[in-house]
Amino acid sequence: MTDEKTKLLRSLAIDRSENQAAPSSGRSSRWLLAATAGVVVVAAIVAAVFVVPELRAPRAVESDAAKSTVASVPQPPPQASASRDTGVLAASGYVVARRKATVAAEITGKVMEVLIEEGMTVTQGQVVARLDSVLAESDLALAQSRVEAADAAIGAISADLQDATRIQARVQTLAQKNFATDAELTRAQARVGVLTAQLRQSQSVRETARLDAERTASVLEKYTIRAPFSGVVIDRSAQPGEMISPMSVGGFTRTGICTIVDMDSIEIEVDVNEAFIGRVVSGGQVNAVLDAYPDWSIPASVIAIVPTANREKATVKVRIRFERKDPRILPDMAVKVTFKREANAGALPSNATVSTN
Repeated sequence: MTDEKTKLLRSLAIDRSENQAAPSSGRSSRWLLAATAGVVVVAAIVAAVFVVPELRAPRAVESDAAKSTVASVPQPPPQASASRDTGVLAASGYVVARRKATVAAEITGKVMEVLIEEGMTVTQGQVVARLDSVLAESDLALAQSRVEAADAAIGAISADLQDATRIQARVQTLAQKNFATDAELTRAQARVGVLTAQLRQSQSVRETARLDAERTASVLEKYTIRAPFSGVVIDRSAQPGEMISPMSVGGFTRTGICTIVDMDSIEIEVDVNEAFIGRVVSGGQVNAVLDAYPDWSIPASVIAIVPTANREKATVKVRIRFERKDPRILPDMAVKVTFKREANAGALPSNATVSTN
């Protein structure tokens, strides 16, 4: 094939020696131009027929190779894995605690003692820290002294009232026998009325002092910080000598003493693709495997399916309980769960009709 192309091109070549020897005339010049044009046209036809297809062939081969390369690139795995043949649905999530609290003081004060450490088990009502309560104790003592003063005033007025009541009764008896005047009887009655009013006032003052003392005692109790429920301390935030406040006020004031987790309230939260949520039923059996212990299968069951979907992720949250608790199960651990398909889970009745809008 290549030899034939070469012979063809040689046959179309122009002999320069003959052209130079030819006389320079108008007729020969026109003939030369016509021959040159013919040669150019023939060469173009030959190139179009033989050369261009050979140039296109490597590109086609290259395009096929690129397509095969794109087809061989692995695609990313799906977010949820499920098999309709085996009825197995798997999901990933985390261990969470339903009862978890950061213990803080209800008042602003300086920390004097911190009686807990990370990992310590505490019971409900146990003292975890104490604040400086010198001023609060002084206020309580002052309120209690006001209560005692009100009690003394009530005692004195009560004694005067009793005496005034006896005098009034005596004057009234004498007035009936005309041994006492009406003016004396009026004075006796007025004194009884005044002392009665003073007694009610003193009683009100004592009640106010008592309420103030109770309030001051309640405030003093807030200087002792106690655990709200039984659990395990997972974080200790404050140190003795630091200022603590129920709200952040800037500077070096802290808002919490420690964080306590109720280990009996831990459970699993997973996000299940809404396309497979029909396979999950409340109370269904689940196998859970912690990433920290891949060879340990923990029996669990579905607590509830949260009745809302995440529009962005197209998932539904499912809560799962552990059938038995273990100290190795810690909050925020990653876990993989496998739902055991129930007999009627995700199945439609034979006479059901699926409609799409």
